[in-house]
Amino acid sequence: MQWMTIFNAQSLESWRNFKWIWVPLVFILLGLMDPLTTYYLPQILDSVGGLPEGATIDIPTPPPTDVIMMSIGQFNMIGVAVIVLISMGAISGERKSGKAELILVKPVNHMAYITAKWASFSLLNLTAVYAGLLSSWYYVSILFENIPFTNIIISGAFYSLWILFITAVNFFMNTLVKIPGLVAFLTIAVIIVMQIFSQIFQHIIEWLPNLIPNYMIEIIETGNVPSELWGTSAVTVLLIVFLLIGASYSLKTKEMS
Repeated sequence: MQWMTIFNAQSLESWRNFKWIWVPLVFILLGLMDPLTTYYLPQILDSVGGLPEGATIDIPTPPPTDVIMMSIGQFNMIGVAVIVLISMGAISGERKSGKAELILVKPVNHMAYITAKWASFSLLNLTAVYAGLLSSWYYVSILFENIPFTNIIISGAFYSLWILFITAVNFFMNTLVKIPGLVAFLTIAVIIVMQIFSQIFQHIIEWLPNLIPNYMIEIIETGNVPSELWGTSAVTVLLIVFLLIGASYSLKTKEMS
């Protein structure tokens, strides 16, 4: 009962703040951008002008898988930033205003408080991601070449783990500091450090959560799940669990102090 109450309250707040409208729209636009610009690039360059007289534009058509991966690249940059920004004050803001103490004194289980809010934001984030991924797949299939729908759904399921991990990192940072801007900074810093670490030691460590998008290309192309992705997914799930437990312990410790 506690968990569902907190989950429904957070979901209702996100709806009142129009997050359930504009966040999916942002991801849909990100999903549309690369297929449309890639397909109409010759026409765009021709309309801009500036080429010598008689010059022709001959741009090879990229494989549809590459175009889908371009959209996923947009999700990993702009989309992740949006995900971090919309939830950076989910708990830190309530701690700063004193609202969290009023809720937890009732008493409310700390783990229920953390996981219910995390689940609410995760549902919003995954809805937006799938909306963007399906919009990209739709236009890639129309403008370039058809990609099996099941490949997109399967790859999206694995990509969802990466989104859930980012949300868990964000919530863990929410329990460490009370300043939403600092929460966003720390979350993005963790992601950047992981990207640098994976680029340097990818030949040694193949199971970092941020490597999930790199393994998705084989699923999109062939429908086969690479063996490395299974290990990466298992590690990601374990890290999510540890982060949520750590967030609950951190919040409880901060409250007691």
